[in-house]
Amino acid sequence: MATASANINIMIKAARRAARGLLRDFGEVEQLQVSSKGPGDFVSRADLRAQQVLKEELLEARPNYGWLAEEGNAEIKGADPTRRWIIDPLDGTTNFLHGLPHWAVSIGLEYKGEIVAAVVYDPAKDEMFVAEKGAGAWMNDQRIRVSGRRDMLEMIFATGVPFGGNPELPRTLRAIAALAPRTAGIRRWGAASLDLAYVAAGRLDGYWERGLQPWDVAAGLLLVREAGGFAGGIGEDEHIFNDRSVVAANANVYDSLRSILRDA
Repeated sequence: MATASANINIMIKAARRAARGLLRDFGEVEQLQVSSKGPGDFVSRADLRAQQVLKEELLEARPNYGWLAEEGNAEIKGADPTRRWIIDPLDGTTNFLHGLPHWAVSIGLEYKGEIVAAVVYDPAKDEMFVAEKGAGAWMNDQRIRVSGRRDMLEMIFATGVPFGGNPELPRTLRAIAALAPRTAGIRRWGAASLDLAYVAAGRLDGYWERGLQPWDVAAGLLLVREAGGFAGGIGEDEHIFNDRSVVAANANVYDSLRSILRDA
């Protein structure tokens, strides 16, 4: 960003420090694939270590802020009840587990129920996505915007496909069946924060997913909105944290996409 706030600088520093440890751990995953125990426990420890690094950095810099993070549904009520960090220390854990270089550190700052600052860092590609309310969205110091495409047949969308036992799987498959014939393609990348960042950067034209948690999407929501896009819940309650779903797209297709998903 041209002029980053103190909070954004704190968030970038924290994301980079957590990423250093994750990158070291990621380098070990290939060797762990052939062990009898498997890499699951190792990746859980990597996740927890990254979360601890983020907690140290962010709460040391802003000790009065609250805290909500994925691991252990960890929540801390801050002395300042209006502000809290919303964290996913390793978004894309399954990709990480399989040695796929597509995962991220996601940090959102909430103020009075609204996300006002966001960092999504992809260490494997060294891409730092940053947004602050009213200041636009950026990737590695370059301003980003959602795509300007108008024809859905030219658009690429992304979603999350739940694992086999997840009750959201049938509805997701119905949505894919309804949307796929109208588009240029649907992708499943496996990291919600990066799907939203890619919508913000115009790499994807839209994204949707159900069964989400606040830490999955907090930072990505602001990226999309500050890049000129729209993001809301799929259901009647458009507040994403309540609806536990998200649909994000450029202004040209947002309403149509949301309607297709609701009808599926």
